[in-house]
Amino acid sequence: MEVTFDYKLDGETYKVLVVKKSNKNTYIKIKDDLTIYVTTNYLTSKREVKIILDNEKEFLRKALSRVRKKMEKEELFYYLGKKYDIIKVPFENIEVDDGKIFVKDEKILEKWLKKEIKRVFLERLEYNYNLFDEDIPFPKLKIRSMKTRWGVCNKRDNSVTLNSKLIKYSIHEIDYVIIHELSHFVHFDHSREFWETVQYYMSDYKKAVAVLKE
Repeated sequence: MEVTFDYKLDGETYKVLVVKKSNKNTYIKIKDDLTIYVTTNYLTSKREVKIILDNEKEFLRKALSRVRKKMEKEELFYYLGKKYDIIKVPFENIEVDDGKIFVKDEKILEKWLKKEIKRVFLERLEYNYNLFDEDIPFPKLKIRSMKTRWGVCNKRDNSVTLNSKLIKYSIHEIDYVIIHELSHFVHFDHSREFWETVQYYMSDYKKAVAVLKE
């Protein structure tokens, strides 16, 4: 059972989608289109949902802000943590200068970015691998776009898969994801020992985690 209504917050109007199930608790999530998605019990009324939202305004503000930042990262051109304006020019070569990328068309830009992703990720993988004291294999690098994960370690084929979208973030965030996945060759879990290994090779890894969660 689904119910929809509009909800106003800080002068903006948001669509609320309420899905009623047999759960005991009420959960709130912000979708990528800024819809407020609520799952609640069958007996929870529309008025009660509104009261819950009113009581969770600070959570809503923070969650909506995170989604907006994510949308901006998707819509605008970010490269290694910096936003660039794309300037169309008649010549074939790409030039990167002072917050601007001069390029002829999207096809050339995509080809350049694909090469940069492979180059940067491989360079950072080699650099971070050489930090490790443990005897771990040098993994095969795989790159693909992923919706819910920044990286994946596969011990069966000794590979590390990195999310191509990481190219939008700074070297610090890229290094964190690589160190995280390499640490799985030492501890294939998320135990205390695993996080100690991550922290040993990146003492401020929590800063990177916070940025990637924005």
